[in-house]
Amino acid sequence: MNDAGKEVNYNYYDSRELRTAVYDFINESIRKQIAFGVNTDTVFCFGTGKNEKFLRGLNEEKKYFKKIIALEHPRFIMQYKAKLKQFYIDKYISNFTKVE
Repeated sequence: MNDAGKEVNYNYYDSRELRTAVYDFINESIRKQIAFGVNTDTVFCFGTGKNEKFLRGLNEEKKYFKKIIALEHPRFIMQYKAKLKQFYIDKYISNFTKVE
């Protein structure tokens, strides 16, 4: 909450300290999910800005995935691009169906 009592959207990538604090947790979470036996050829990243940049950097280091497809985050779409939501739905479907 901010001083006015309103909720503030704050993401792990909004500060170096928070990124550092959650880095090991993120790595461990990805490793656990991969251990389920999922296909790691392609991963979808929900967020095309800082979230995508972080995931691409992490993937360069750890080589978890062969390909990353970044898609606009649903909250971003609904908050800023609601009039274009069908465009984004079609974009999601198109990208999902390209992956075997």
